[in-house]
Amino acid sequence: MHPILFTVFHFPVRSYGVMAALGFLAAVATWTWLARTGREPAFTAEMAVDLGVWLMLSGIAGSRIAYVVANWDYYRAVPAEIVRIDQGGLIFYGGLILASLALVVFARRKRISLWRMADVAIPGLAIGHALGRIGCFLNGCCYGRAATAHPAWGVVYPAGSEPGNLFPGTPLYPVQLIEAAWLIAVWVLLLRAWPRNRRPGFLFALYLLAYPPARFLLEYLRGDPRQGFLHIDAAQWISIALFLFGAALAAHLRRRS
Repeated sequence: MHPILFTVFHFPVRSYGVMAALGFLAAVATWTWLARTGREPAFTAEMAVDLGVWLMLSGIAGSRIAYVVANWDYYRAVPAEIVRIDQGGLIFYGGLILASLALVVFARRKRISLWRMADVAIPGLAIGHALGRIGCFLNGCCYGRAATAHPAWGVVYPAGSEPGNLFPGTPLYPVQLIEAAWLIAVWVLLLRAWPRNRRPGFLFALYLLAYPPARFLLEYLRGDPRQGFLHIDAAQWISIALFLFGAALAAHLRRRS
C-alpha cells in the first residue's frame, strides 16, 4: 500500500490520482482501438478523447456527489473537504448514473445511436474502473472486513493508514483487488464480443449481466453497516436493479433480432 508514490518539489503525488489518470488513458486507448476496427463508422478515433473527458468529469462528479450525500453528517461539519477527491471517497454507482446521462447528451450531439454509443463506451468504463479500484487499494480506502474465516486471503494494512488504525494486525479481505480482477475479466470479455456484436445495446447488456452480480457479492466482504429490508445495502439494491435491466434488455434484443 502506497498512498503517496513520490513527491515533486515537496508536493505529494498520490497513487489514487495516478491510477485514475492511468484508468482514463486505458479507457481512451480502448475507445481508440474500437474506433479503428471500423465496426461503428460514426464513432471515430478523434472522438475517443472527447468521450473520455465527458465520462470522466461526469463520472467523478456523480461518484463524489453520491459519497458526500451518503456521508453528509461528516461533510456538513467540514464542507471544505467535499472537493478533496485526491483522498478518495467516491461511490461508483453515483458516477455510473451521471455518466450515463452525459453519454445520452454526447450521443445526441454526435448524432450516434444511443445503444451503439453505449456499446462503445462500456469496455472503456470497465478498464478505467478496474485501475481505479487498484488506486483504492493503494490509497487504503474501500477496504474489506476482517478475513477471520480465511486469514490467508487477507491483507494486513500498515500502521498509520485508516484500515491499519482501525484493524491493527488484522487481515482484511482485499475487495478492491478482487473487484479490479473481475473488471479486467469483464473488459476482456467485452472486447472479445465486440467483433461479433450485431445487436446495438448487446455489449451494454452483457456488462450489466456480468458486473452487478459480482458487486452484489463483494458487498458482503466489505463489512459496511447493513440496515433495512433483508439487510441489503444501497449498492446491492442498485446491483439488483441494473442486473434485471440488463436481463430485460438482452431478452428484448434477442427477440428483436
